[in-house]
Parts: sequence; C-alpha cells; structure tokens
Amino acid sequence: MTTLIIIIVLLVLVIGTSVAIYNRLVAYRNRFKNAFAQIDVQLKRRYDLIPNLVETAKGYMKHERTTLEAVIQARNQAQQAEQQAAQGPGDPESMKKLAGAEQSLSGALGRMFALSESYPDLKANQNMMQLSEELSSTENKIAFARQSFNDAVMKYNTAREKFPNIMFANMFGFNEAQLFEIETAEERKAPDVSF
Repeated sequence: MTTLIIIIVLLVLVIGTSVAIYNRLVAYRNRFKNAFAQIDVQLKRRYDLIPNLVETAKGYMKHERTTLEAVIQARNQAQQAEQQAAQGPGDPESMKKLAGAEQSLSGALGRMFALSESYPDLKANQNMMQLSEELSSTENKIAFARQSFNDAVMKYNTAREKFPNIMFANMFGFNEAQLFEIETAEERKAPDVSF
C-alpha cells in the first residue's frame, strides 16, 4: 500500500511539473509573439509613411527618379518580409529576411534623405518636415519594440534551454526563436531624417 502511495505521489509530481513547464513555455512564447506584434504595428506605420514621403519629394526631386523608385521597391520588399515574419515570429529564416529587407529600406531612405539636402525648397516644405518627424518618431518606436521583442525571445530561449525544460520543449515543438538583429554597424545606423 505504501509503495502504491509513493508511486501515485511521484506520478502526480511528474505530471504537475510537466504541466507547469509546458504552461511556462507557452506563456514565454506568447510574450515574444506579442512583442513582435508591437514591431509589426510600427513597421506598418513606417510603410504607410514612406509613400507619402516619396510623393512629397517627387515634385522637388524630378531628376532623382531612380532613388525614389528604389525607396518604394525597398519598402515593398520589407513589407513582404514583415508579413512573412508575422506568420512565424521568431522563425530564423523569416527574421533574417526581415532584417535584410529592413537594412535595404534604411539604406534607400538614407540615400533619399542625403539627396534631399540638395533641394532647399524640399527641406523647407512643411509637409516634408512633418513626415520626416513622424518617420523619425516611428524609427524610435521600432527600435524600442525590437528591444522588447529581443528581450522576450531571450527569456523564452533561456527558459526552453534549461533542464528539464529542454526535454519538454523538444517533445512539444518549442523551437528556438530568432532574435531580430541587424548584422553590421552601418546597418544599425538609422536613416538621417533631419531637415
């Protein structure tokens, strides 16, 4: 009888521990997915601002058509990469594609703003100044959201890698999540949007 009680107690402990570990991993995974949703909101805001910015600049920068087209193309590619990443936040391949697309977009925006320095009327345009300020604010929000996402991913990855959590993580498909990182120092530089 005592042996049966010990077996039942051990079984309850194992099941209880398993449930607690599973629930904790689910909570951490949901946190990093929510954190990515915050990035998603800010990226969409940024993508919505860019066409307005390009339209405003178009009238002044008639001879810079290739630069403006490059910005729109980079924006479209970044938007597609963002939509793929939103389907699986933390997926290594999606996050790498998103980081690369965001790098290209930042580079194209940087070139556009560098060229705009040659157009004093554009720099003085009230609409352009307002859009630039909104874009700058959005860039700051994206950076903050990215930091929050990376913190949540780090907490999730740490929890899933601890013993005995890793046994349950592998068993139930809690794969490692990918940080949203920019690879090189020049990619880390936000586009200069001052006018």
